[in-house]
Amino acid sequence: MDRYTEGMSKDMSRESTPTILLADDQADVREALRLLLKAEGIASVGVADPAAALEAVRKREFACALIDCNYSRDTTSGEEGLDLLERLRQLAPELPVVAMTAWGNVPLTVAAMRQGAADFIEKPWDNARLLSVLRTQIALAEGMRRQRRLEAENSLLRGDAGETFMAESPAMRRVLALIERIAPSDANVLVLGENGTGKGVVAQLLHQRSARAERSLVKVNMGGIAESVFESEMFGHVRGAYTDAKSERIGRFELADGGTLFLDEVGNVPAAQQPKLLRVLEDGEFERLGSSRTQKVDVRLVSATNADLAADVAAGRFRKDLLYRLNTLEVRLPPLRDRAEDILPLARAFLARSAQRYGRQGLRLASSAERALAGWRWPGNVRELQHLMERAALLAEHDEVGASALAFGEAAAQTPADLDGMTLEQAEAHLVQRALERYDGNLQRAADALGITRQSLYRRLDKHDLRDAAIDAE
Repeated sequence: MDRYTEGMSKDMSRESTPTILLADDQADVREALRLLLKAEGIASVGVADPAAALEAVRKREFACALIDCNYSRDTTSGEEGLDLLERLRQLAPELPVVAMTAWGNVPLTVAAMRQGAADFIEKPWDNARLLSVLRTQIALAEGMRRQRRLEAENSLLRGDAGETFMAESPAMRRVLALIERIAPSDANVLVLGENGTGKGVVAQLLHQRSARAERSLVKVNMGGIAESVFESEMFGHVRGAYTDAKSERIGRFELADGGTLFLDEVGNVPAAQQPKLLRVLEDGEFERLGSSRTQKVDVRLVSATNADLAADVAAGRFRKDLLYRLNTLEVRLPPLRDRAEDILPLARAFLARSAQRYGRQGLRLASSAERALAGWRWPGNVRELQHLMERAALLAEHDEVGASALAFGEAAAQTPADLDGMTLEQAEAHLVQRALERYDGNLQRAADALGITRQSLYRRLDKHDLRDAAIDAE
């Protein structure tokens, strides 16, 4: 039997019942606890040593952990249990841990509580007290998780996380309903749509509404990774793996372990690297560059592209088996021109955000501007609207933004005179954004046009909070 699933109740689903991690080196203790918990409708996973406990927590989420303080190395001091407790707190800070020992004493109890234990139980335990303690910790942890998830979802829908998601139109309501259905699963998702439609926002929503919301969402722009450093970026490397590898590096898959990995512009993965990506998607295994030790990860993959991957498969540029792995589920985003009901709510939200950012509170759209926005075809989709509202916040002469203050398409190119009223910071942000728009997010061409290096452009994207727009567009 797999040591990580020992004692798991077969008739209880992972999603519908809480699951407790039981760590004790005595099989009869684990079995007694399993039966007691099963009778109360609580599933359990039993492990025999600290190493197995840590690996189990890396592989899945638990409602609570009940750990013994003494194992085979040392049966009286509790040091092994305190060390395990500390490492569990580092690995999963929000996991409530209840310590348990047959050698209970005041100093050990105090040490465990200081180390972060939620409660302490002595062997032989009282069934009623043990169940009461575990139920309390499960309820507290679940309440905190729900509150954090609700706050995160509200933050996303308000745009507090740097993104705005509107679903007034029937087309987007269907997308949101699909996201709600598929987000709780661990299935890989492929998000398709034109540049600027909000594929990165969908990735965030899928993560925030999943069981992995408390873990990391790691974003990678596959178009921005050179083939020569692909393995190092994705899988990491050990010290000395190549000439300049002076220290170890953790790859993106390892960083996302237990969480979600978002591969933007996945159609840009070089053909020679696609088999390596396929392998980790098939069995969750990889080796750091320069190492022969195989590592396992548990990652939910969300990918995005504006490319026609089916055509790329037919042309031999993209592996068919990799595409099958990526698109277990598919979300297709409509262009902004097909979701007219969302245009004005998005415009108002973007204008309010930019007005706050640039100290122009009180800005509002005039009816003439609203009519102009509703009549535009939006070739650049939501990103174009976002940039248009930011320019309006910077350049509008009055609090009421009229149609004459909007600059659509090529007319958006600004003359040097438009920069006169800006601070140096605002002018730099404006020029960087204009270069990105002019070259459709191509970082190298934008950097060349600005007369700076690609690395300098990256620093300015971070400085002015423009990296997401560039990543989506590239």
